[in-house]
Amino acid sequence: MGPPPEPLLRMRGTVKTFPGVKALSGVDLDVRAGEVHCLLGQNGAGKSTLIKVLAGAHRPDAGEITLAGEPFAPAGPTAAMRAGIATIYQELDLVPGLSVAANVFLGHEPARFGFSRRGAAETAARDLLTRLGHGEIPVRREVGRLSAAQQQIVSMARALSHDARLIIMDEPSAALAHDEVANLFRVIRDLTGQGVAVVYISHRLAEIREIGDRVTVLKDGRSVANGLPVHDTPTSRIVALMTGREGDHAFPERPGVPDGTDEVLRVENLTLDGAFADVSFTVRAGEVVGLAGLVGAGRSEILETIYGARRATSGRVLVDGKAVRPGSTGAAVRHGMGLAPEERKSQALLRYDTVAANMTIAGLARYSRGGWLDRRRERAEVLDQLKALDVRPPDPDRPVVTLSGGNQQKVVLARWLLGGAGDPGGRRLLILDEPTRGVDVGARSELYGLIRELAARGVGVLLVSSEVPEVLGLADRVLVVREGRVLRTAGAGELDEAAVLNMIMEGSAG
Repeated sequence: MGPPPEPLLRMRGTVKTFPGVKALSGVDLDVRAGEVHCLLGQNGAGKSTLIKVLAGAHRPDAGEITLAGEPFAPAGPTAAMRAGIATIYQELDLVPGLSVAANVFLGHEPARFGFSRRGAAETAARDLLTRLGHGEIPVRREVGRLSAAQQQIVSMARALSHDARLIIMDEPSAALAHDEVANLFRVIRDLTGQGVAVVYISHRLAEIREIGDRVTVLKDGRSVANGLPVHDTPTSRIVALMTGREGDHAFPERPGVPDGTDEVLRVENLTLDGAFADVSFTVRAGEVVGLAGLVGAGRSEILETIYGARRATSGRVLVDGKAVRPGSTGAAVRHGMGLAPEERKSQALLRYDTVAANMTIAGLARYSRGGWLDRRRERAEVLDQLKALDVRPPDPDRPVVTLSGGNQQKVVLARWLLGGAGDPGGRRLLILDEPTRGVDVGARSELYGLIRELAARGVGVLLVSSEVPEVLGLADRVLVVREGRVLRTAGAGELDEAAVLNMIMEGSAG
């Protein structure tokens, strides 16, 4: 074998410092043309900063970056795109009210004599979508009317419209169903077959195994491994590099729920037309019940209807034997429910308020004395939780928007711990929708332990996760959901991953 090809992108000793934080403290990265190079690291390891350096949003303080052998120091995102680097962020930056073609060529529309050429843009957009294997996407349709998978394809077409030589994909599969992920991988392989390099960021190690060629691991702002062959590197080695400790993440022990334990939640024949039908189940105090199913199967809609964010067409929800008024989140809260929604940034967090304010907002009554807040006690308990949950950085006055995804999720769950979960008169039921979405391996183990701690306090936990092993490893009992119906309810120990996947994909009750 000859020497490996020269990298398309080379980074050496990249450093980026913000006030009080050294986000990158010496990163090396080599990406070859035509490869899928996976970038891994715990939340807060520096991945987001590294992406923004390559995308031209941040300028590094030190280090050397070359692209195709030439120095690369873009003055901004537009310059990075002109150089051939395109970034597809986890939260797609498309304009919902504009057409597909307008989004593909946003900022560099085909023009002649100062006038936009709409027809030329639509023809070129159609050609790019066909190149990606999705010529069926209507170029005149508003992007907001497309599915998540189709919107992602539009983002890729936009990247190719800039003649991208390197495409960075940040958690591209996070909102996709199983078959949509398979199609995404097909598109990625077509791109690399044409010589395009892909930097692929994901917390799902199974995906890295399937799509990746080489992997670079970041920890505490440094590259602790650069360009390891994916298929020759054991998962335990990757996890050890990410976390600094050996072994894969493990699920906490399930102590089991004793017979006769109080029933916290009862759902009777709950139906929401067009989403799900005739759903019935119970959750007992201290029990974790998981819903397994594909994206679009009705899982999140079931949770939202129980919480009152949607009004059921028929059926009942009871907490501690008392019926909850349908379609009222206020009634749900008064009955002792808490919700950690899937979209934590837009639905769960006061993004520009402090970590402390986000953690204590659900339990301010705990710190109230005669109409006055006991700020000293509030701060002391927040600091205790920051330490116990290893929130990084452990700064109660920091805006929560500046934390990584995993640390933000810890703040959401800490809110219920400080809100008296399991205490007399406190939260009786916690509903968790994709609690580990976008969370790294190390933080996942901590979140699993936190969920089990909540259950040990006597809280009933109802959770949804797109990852079947997570549902089976964390829940005491599992509801398998397909096309809005519960196919089977069983103890987690009675099921395995293959059986659940067969049910949710083929419709067999097993």
